[in-house]
Amino acid sequence: MSMKIYTKTGDAGETGLVGGQRIWKNAPRLEVCGTYDELNALLGLVRGEQGLAKEVDDLLDRFQNDLFNAGSEMATVPPAVPQCPILGEEHVRRIEAAIDRFEDELPPLTNFILPGGCRTAALLHVARTLCRRAERKLVALQQLEPGAINTFQLVFLNRLGDLLFVLARTVNHRAGLCDVPWRKA
Repeated sequence: MSMKIYTKTGDAGETGLVGGQRIWKNAPRLEVCGTYDELNALLGLVRGEQGLAKEVDDLLDRFQNDLFNAGSEMATVPPAVPQCPILGEEHVRRIEAAIDRFEDELPPLTNFILPGGCRTAALLHVARTLCRRAERKLVALQQLEPGAINTFQLVFLNRLGDLLFVLARTVNHRAGLCDVPWRKA
């Protein structure tokens, strides 16, 4: 059975959460979901870059799925039960292991750097900033609704932002490009 793209149930500015609750499309919970979706789409763009290393592509594939699951979890409010894996400690450990693995091949970072370099690295930097926006929106939701979020989502986003930074540096390093240091004017 295929899903219809249009349902007409959101034409008045509301959408349904898993479990049937209706909320406005600009509700803080949906701002988080939408930002996850934006980040996921941008990671898809990065994955489409010519010459992307298979290990990076595979890693981004894993984290795209994790982000989709995180969005599904955010779209589910009790008493409904998420129909996907919930982010937990193992997801965070996976990111930390990847950060450690890629950082091992990089020169030590001794100062702030400017985003840029090759196109793939620049896209990874944009993804990093979008990840940080998602993190800020998740914090705002947590402040509005204490206890409403899985705190591993915060840790996951924080580490994912770190990983995207390291991947941008790695892609540049492998392309023979040096980090561009920030110069205080």
